Amino acid sequence: MTEAAEETGGRPTALARQLADAVDNLVTLWTAAAEAVTPRLSTHQLKALTAVRRRSELNLTALAETLGIALPAASRLCDRLEAAGLLERVPHPRDRRELQLRVTAHGRRALAEVAERRSESLAVVFAAMTPAQRASLAEGLHAFRQARTAEEDQEQP
Repeated sequence: MTEAAEETGGRPTALARQLADAVDNLVTLWTAAAEAVTPRLSTHQLKALTAVRRRSELNLTALAETLGIALPAASRLCDRLEAAGLLERVPHPRDRRELQLRVTAHGRRALAEVAERRSESLAVVFAAMTPAQRASLAEGLHAFRQARTAEEDQEQP
């Protein structure tokens, strides 16, 4: 048994603290990857671009709702992304009064670069682990997903 496993003794609260620490490290790594691209992307900008890429039918109101921000804040966010050439507002194909948001080719390249930098950063960390540690991590992540899915299923009416 590893020192970390012995330290938790199977106690959920001790494991939760260790995971919280790991998530803090992951967030730092994750954020650094987004900040390393040109132009530099804030967390909100990255979330907005990702949301628009996933749902091509998004308009400004839907984006604000998706991000949980006010409409004026979403508008300013899109203004900055549009000025950087990462996002464009285009007429809706069926309603000319409405504008849809679309990630530009430059925006798609920026998102791909962030994803690549994140993968590279994670690979460096994983390379410092032994094969057994990587296998244990994979097993633990799988168990976490299963437990979380089961919890969500129980919460559904």
